Amino acid sequence: MTATIPFTPAVGGRAPSSSPLRLTLAPAGAPPALIDGAWWPRSRNLTEQLAALVECLDRLWGRITRVAVSRTFWPVIPGEVPGHGHMVRVGWSNAGQDPHKLLLLSYTFGRWDLLVIPPETAPATAARLMAAATDPSRSLTATGLIHEAERFRAAAEAAADSDSLGEAVWDSEGGHDAPHPASRTPDGPVTGHGPPPRQ
Repeated sequence: MTATIPFTPAVGGRAPSSSPLRLTLAPAGAPPALIDGAWWPRSRNLTEQLAALVECLDRLWGRITRVAVSRTFWPVIPGEVPGHGHMVRVGWSNAGQDPHKLLLLSYTFGRWDLLVIPPETAPATAARLMAAATDPSRSLTATGLIHEAERFRAAAEAAADSDSLGEAVWDSEGGHDAPHPASRTPDGPVTGHGPPPRQ
């Protein structure tokens, strides 16, 4: 069972946002894995998005002391962000860290690694990634999960395109009213029906 956090953050002393935090964490006692959950930020404004995440996790895990991100997907990386009554240092790496992972350090819980789902990800793909990141049998890295979701999306699109093409061909050939090629007699009248309709 995963824990989805229905937390509505107040960022920078402002009133709580109307958009709750999109965060899923592996349940307490889950076996160790490469990823401890997934975070789906609403934008690439890391200062704002990270402050909301830290505020939530401070309450759950105790004081968050440091965050590390990859520079790959964040246009601006702040040196620190506000936590729950304190400032949290933010570090970054160009090559040493999985670009789809966020590392958090806490005095109480130690280290946590979260999959970062790109903000522009489609909701269905994001939901699949959030479930995969907290699956008890999880064994992929953050980037491995993103690649797996991309392959699934591409396969689903290919299947949908194939179905659409089949429907278009079926319709262009007359659909239900078209004679089946093998059902014509030498005289030409239709003696059978086309394939049954798709369900």
